[in-house]
Amino acid sequence: MISRPIIILSTGLALSQAAPPSVSGFSLTWSDDFIGTSNSLPNPSNWIVDTGTSYPGGPAQWGTWEVQTYTSRPQNLKLTGDGVLQITPLRDANNQWTSARIETQRSDFVAKAGGKMRISARIIMPDITGEAALGYWPAFWTLGDNYRGNYQNWPAVGEFDIMENVNGINRVWGVLHCGVNPGGPCKETDGLPGNIQCPGSPCQGNWHVYSIEVDRTATPEKVTWSVDGVNFHTVTQNDIGVATWAQAVQHGHFILLNLAIGGAFPNNNSDRQTPVAATVPGVPLYVDWVAVYNSV
Repeated sequence: MISRPIIILSTGLALSQAAPPSVSGFSLTWSDDFIGTSNSLPNPSNWIVDTGTSYPGGPAQWGTWEVQTYTSRPQNLKLTGDGVLQITPLRDANNQWTSARIETQRSDFVAKAGGKMRISARIIMPDITGEAALGYWPAFWTLGDNYRGNYQNWPAVGEFDIMENVNGINRVWGVLHCGVNPGGPCKETDGLPGNIQCPGSPCQGNWHVYSIEVDRTATPEKVTWSVDGVNFHTVTQNDIGVATWAQAVQHGHFILLNLAIGGAFPNNNSDRQTPVAATVPGVPLYVDWVAVYNSV
């Protein structure tokens, strides 16, 4: 593990601690620990910065009824200079929201047949709760590689929601999306969810490590979600069927980090979350590192 200085915020919170740790039984496939000049964008060799309100030709409002526009402005997206990525949602005088979303250039992250893959990130959720947090929707997640350039084939492509949160609630949700929408084996549009209160300290304002492990070493294959090493959700091949599992899991994925405002999580499309007048803008999501591991 490569150490670097600990940066202390005015709150006394340790910000950037270390590069991604080693994990027993795994080798590091890919990572980013967001080293760079203050106010710069994340490394373009590793990341694509999504802007606007949809992919070209894709569903409006990113398919989830989010109200913000994503930008590449440093006010919304930047490196802190201390080895941390910062995403900040803002509201202007016309009540229009902006925020940021990035996705990995690579789309080939996969658990090989007979092996395991782990995807992890060390994250601070926005330090905001109650009415002030209504509409906040931070997420760390993946989409199947075959979504790129199509944008109409969700949820068949597969989606792993590794960390989702809404409205400043002290819980983390993990969700698998698959099959067809609506309905299907993943009960879309909700998907197959699990959730847990963050262990040790609240999710909001504190560092936690959010992970999934895709295990193809035995039958049935499975995906397990954890926070700080505490498992809280598992979906197996038997839960959704062999064909749907292959369609969703057994191919490459790319990774996304974003902070949406409003949208369809956690309720369905007819009862979605929206910001209110009391929602407070300007509370960031911080990411220390993101890492992909494969079993040796």
